[in-house]
Amino acid sequence: MRFVVGCDLEKFKEYYKRSGFAGEQGTGELGITEEKIVTQNPAHLIVMRENDEIAGHLIWHESSTDEHRKNDPRDEEDKQILNKLAGGKENLVELHEVWLRQKYRGKGYGKQLFKFIEDFLRKRGYSSFVYY
Repeated sequence: MRFVVGCDLEKFKEYYKRSGFAGEQGTGELGITEEKIVTQNPAHLIVMRENDEIAGHLIWHESSTDEHRKNDPRDEEDKQILNKLAGGKENLVELHEVWLRQKYRGKGYGKQLFKFIEDFLRKRGYSSFVYY
């Protein structure tokens, strides 16, 4: 298993189309929000590869307890929950999308992915992250 920070977007879209995260049937197009996140900063896409095949991926972005994304304010309940989870820190990272293909589940790959992203984010100065 190896981790790749960033990925050729067109190849990633092909994988995304045929991976079928729900029942391996194909999920369709990468969402507009996800594509924007990755296009603005390719390092916000982490890809897991096994034998040159994408086994899973993670898309992340910077966030805060006040705004989901720039100019997208959070409601009060969301702010309170995030403040509690982030230990009062205002800035955090949101793991926007985390997927592991069906055939790689139950083998420890998910643990490896979370270990990698925690180390990756800490090296960049982030200490709090959430996954919805």
